[in-house]
Amino acid sequence: MQEAGIFRKEDSIALPVAVVLHLGVAALLVLQPVRDEVVQIPQRMSVSLATEVGLEATAPDPASESSAAIAPVLGEELAPDNTEAPTEAAPDTTPTPPPVNVTRSNTTTPTPPARDRSRPDRTRPKPSPSPARAAERGGGSRIGDDFLPGQGSSTTTTETRAPAATFGRRERASLASAITRQLRRHWTAPNGVDADKLVSTVSWKLNQNGSLRGSPTCRTDPGSITASNKPQAGLHCDRAIRAVRRAAPFKLPEQFYSRWDDLEWTFDRRL
Repeated sequence: MQEAGIFRKEDSIALPVAVVLHLGVAALLVLQPVRDEVVQIPQRMSVSLATEVGLEATAPDPASESSAAIAPVLGEELAPDNTEAPTEAAPDTTPTPPPVNVTRSNTTTPTPPARDRSRPDRTRPKPSPSPARAAERGGGSRIGDDFLPGQGSSTTTTETRAPAATFGRRERASLASAITRQLRRHWTAPNGVDADKLVSTVSWKLNQNGSLRGSPTCRTDPGSITASNKPQAGLHCDRAIRAVRRAAPFKLPEQFYSRWDDLEWTFDRRL
């Protein structure tokens, strides 16, 4: 008995076709054009976290407390007046005809009925109630002349300005940051052995516009002076005073002037 062939006639045709198709796909993948588009890498973004909070005045001329808004109390509404004004008949403006001589006869002429000259569509305007009558009924204007807008919530004062800003921990930290920021740009610590251990304290007074009032004074902490940095102690104080003079006039919130009119600041390497 003759053995059947391993490949049928259909297989002998399909196999070369499949090989050719696979080779064609591989050639397309190898020979595909190179893309000219270049993926751009985004540039690095610098992010800084703000640690200082700026102070802003809540009012140009603050008050310790401010009055609350006060509006007049509304009374009962006026009851509608159902009494209608009497209808006034329009005056008769028809001219009276001249007398006519009529010859008497036995025939009686019928008298025409009188014409009703009233105008029901015309009524007198309803008079407005007088202010005294309105006051008696509890009505009147919804907003009186004594209306007070107010700015705060106090009922014990007549001040209507914005209340003064409070000075708490947050405001204290913000004020310190504002002063340090203005001093730091003018401060340069001296160099030398153990010079970074020196600590000086400067005292100065300011006017309300931020300018200096008098001359600043400086003292160096004795505990920060060593045998190596003692020659630099005087220079450390001089540069601290120079920083204060160059920073003036200081730009600080005017509503907190009582908190920064007399300052004492510490100068060291870490300012």
